[in-house]
Amino acid sequence: MKSSNPVLSRISAAAQQPRYTVPGQGAPAGYPAGGGYPEVVQSGHVDRMTIDDVVVKTVTLLATTAVVAAITWTVVPFEVMRPVLYASMFLGVIVGLIISFAQITNAAVIVGYAVIEGIFLGLISKAYEYLFDGIVLQAVIATLSVFLAMAALYKMKIIRATPKFMKIVIGAAAGLGVVMLVNFVLYLFTDSVGPLRDGSPIAIGFSLICIVVAALMFVVNFKQIEDGIAAGLPRKYGWLGAFGILVELVWLYLEILRLISYFSED
Repeated sequence: MKSSNPVLSRISAAAQQPRYTVPGQGAPAGYPAGGGYPEVVQSGHVDRMTIDDVVVKTVTLLATTAVVAAITWTVVPFEVMRPVLYASMFLGVIVGLIISFAQITNAAVIVGYAVIEGIFLGLISKAYEYLFDGIVLQAVIATLSVFLAMAALYKMKIIRATPKFMKIVIGAAAGLGVVMLVNFVLYLFTDSVGPLRDGSPIAIGFSLICIVVAALMFVVNFKQIEDGIAAGLPRKYGWLGAFGILVELVWLYLEILRLISYFSED
């Protein structure tokens, strides 16, 4: 089952390749012996992807994004916010797509993406905070709460990433992505946000749907990462897993920020 996130699809695809064995040892439990990733087998040592490593990499990306966002918020004046905001947004999309489809696992490139996202989030958060006092802290707390709740639900197996579940969630995320892209293009040409983003009941409903799907996508992410770890993938894939989680967190944060703003308007 492939994820709508190209990064995690890559992890899933790699996990389906023949597994390797360590010289003098058997294959990982539950997997056949075979070739695959011979470059990581050296003198009986295999540098494998682990959950702890993915957690450390995820925290690194989140910390980088947060620090850059705080600095950007402080140093970029309102007069130049709009061009810098759009530049960081488009650059983030381009770099994110390159990382995804070129299957880049280089730490510097992925951390660079976190820096770009930090600039974008710092500016858009500053704009929202200017209009709605206290909204950013609320959105951050809500985003982290949703993420931790989904992690707990997945860990306790209350929500299971079955093939049917993954198919439905991935299809929903892909559909929402297309709708949001079309809506954004229309905004560029008409300068109107349209009914999906104007604060109306329809807009509120759309944001709620996006938040639910973004939250459920974490389950898909966790499953893909878990499969990669179980397959004994090289450690570098941890950066792709962390990158995928960062992408989902940014999406969730923006949707929650927008939803709160609807109820904060006078």
